[in-house]
Amino acid sequence: MYISDTHLKSFLADAGLVSQKDFDVAEREAKESGRSIGEILVAKSAIGEDELRRTYAYILGIPFVSLSGTKIPFETLSLIPEPVARRNNIVAYNRRGDELEVAMLDTDDLAAIDFIKKKTHLKILSRLTDVASIKYALKEYQQSLKDNLGDVIERETAALLKSAPRGKEGEEEDLRQVAEGVPAVRIVDTLIRHANAQGASDIHIEPMEESLLIRYRIDGILHDAMELPKHAANAITARVKVLANMRLDEHRLPQDGRFGAESGGEKISFRVSVLPTYFGEKIVMRLLRDNISGFTLEAVGFHGIALERMHEAMRGTTGMILATGPTGAGKSTTLYTLLDLVNSPDVNISTIEDPIEYQMTRINQTQVRPEIGFSFANGLRSLVRQDPDIIMVGEIRDKETASLAINAALTGHLVLSTLHTNSAAGAIPRLLDMGVEPFLLVSTLRVIIGQRLVRKLCPEREKHNLTRDEQAQLEKEVDVGAVLRALKEDKIFPKDATWKSVQFSHPKETALCPSGYAGRIGIHEVLPVTATIKELMMKADAGSAIEKQARSEGMLTMSEDGIFKAAQGITTIEEVLRVVTE
Repeated sequence: MYISDTHLKSFLADAGLVSQKDFDVAEREAKESGRSIGEILVAKSAIGEDELRRTYAYILGIPFVSLSGTKIPFETLSLIPEPVARRNNIVAYNRRGDELEVAMLDTDDLAAIDFIKKKTHLKILSRLTDVASIKYALKEYQQSLKDNLGDVIERETAALLKSAPRGKEGEEEDLRQVAEGVPAVRIVDTLIRHANAQGASDIHIEPMEESLLIRYRIDGILHDAMELPKHAANAITARVKVLANMRLDEHRLPQDGRFGAESGGEKISFRVSVLPTYFGEKIVMRLLRDNISGFTLEAVGFHGIALERMHEAMRGTTGMILATGPTGAGKSTTLYTLLDLVNSPDVNISTIEDPIEYQMTRINQTQVRPEIGFSFANGLRSLVRQDPDIIMVGEIRDKETASLAINAALTGHLVLSTLHTNSAAGAIPRLLDMGVEPFLLVSTLRVIIGQRLVRKLCPEREKHNLTRDEQAQLEKEVDVGAVLRALKEDKIFPKDATWKSVQFSHPKETALCPSGYAGRIGIHEVLPVTATIKELMMKADAGSAIEKQARSEGMLTMSEDGIFKAAQGITTIEEVLRVVTE
């Protein structure tokens, strides 16, 4: 929102909102720093942010609305998905025919307006509002969900009371009838839509003694979403089992399944696990967004020399690339991103996975089925007869799969796979323990990636300079010199920068960003198998020596890459240490 300094000064002076002295000081500082006068006035508390926004609205002739205390119809509010509303500070609050009024903190955000116009096919009328209104409207999403669920649960109770079990003989038929009833369908559908809107990766449905606890995992952390009455458990469990094609009358053994759904115009696959517990069957549903195309290595967190090594490895036509880390570290996303980069008409790409987490066009994806004897090893044997150029093996779990993958890499294929180890260097002794010969590893391994996922800070954050004690403690954890060199090489810091000038951040909890974090990014260590590393691989028990050599050749460890990103304000030191030491 551009307003000339003269116009702003005149209005603020006439209205008596800012003194002449305060304005003159802000004007001088604006010329020196290049920041706007309004921004400086707010920073110096000469005027409130919302008061300044109202002033802009008045001068520009843009209507200003206050939504606090206003009941927004859910069908209008939900025209803008909650993540979009939260990220762009924009809320739909009134619809009249083909016109939609939206309240915004920045009416110059043309990208957000254009997105909503295309999504709703309505004429968008933008209005300025204040932070309190946006906070209130965002709470309305949650309240609307609870109101919606409240009505559903009431009818669910009645349905359950009417459909009392007729004994063991009719149990499956009773449960199927409940599962296909409107209340159960609406409860599960609402939970799925809400979890997707919240950006959850998992939905946990946990039976307690007197209630049913619903929890979402968002950015790697579990959060309580809501509690439902205990008598809703049977209907919800039955509905999920029907969707995932599980046995309804089996309550004593664990079951696994899968189903697909659409939420907010996005196709999602759900991997479902049902586990018997003391108070009933616990359900965990993993949300897998089907379309991952468009990711780049830079977007998932690679940079500098690590990025160069990744691109160099992918230019090869043979050999093996391994991604390592615990479950949930983002290994599959990294491999899918690599596949997307090389997915072109002149290559044949085949995968063998458990499960297929993302569906990708022009890639032949196969799901293993251990229950019928179709394992990674069996699938890999068949894949190499399908004339592939590039093969992805979901995970190397045993000697047979490892041997077949290495043999494929030796015979003219580029093989990508994952391994559960704590570090990149740890992959080598792990493969040797499986019985793989060292000379075969030397011939096939091109690069090994170690990774974790850290939460990213929200735009609003608190700046923080390390104390002497904090700096000394950090120096014990990582090589700060290597981190500083990397920051300078990537031209993030000037060449004359010192570690004392590095400013870190702390999360700032706000209504728009309750935890201070939103989204996740990878921290990586990329170990290239160079000539010197190959020599060390031929020696027994060389894990620590391999890591030391790789670091001397420019590799940043995961901890150091995390501090690199913390120095950029992407995450925090505490978050990096939490993830690396877990």
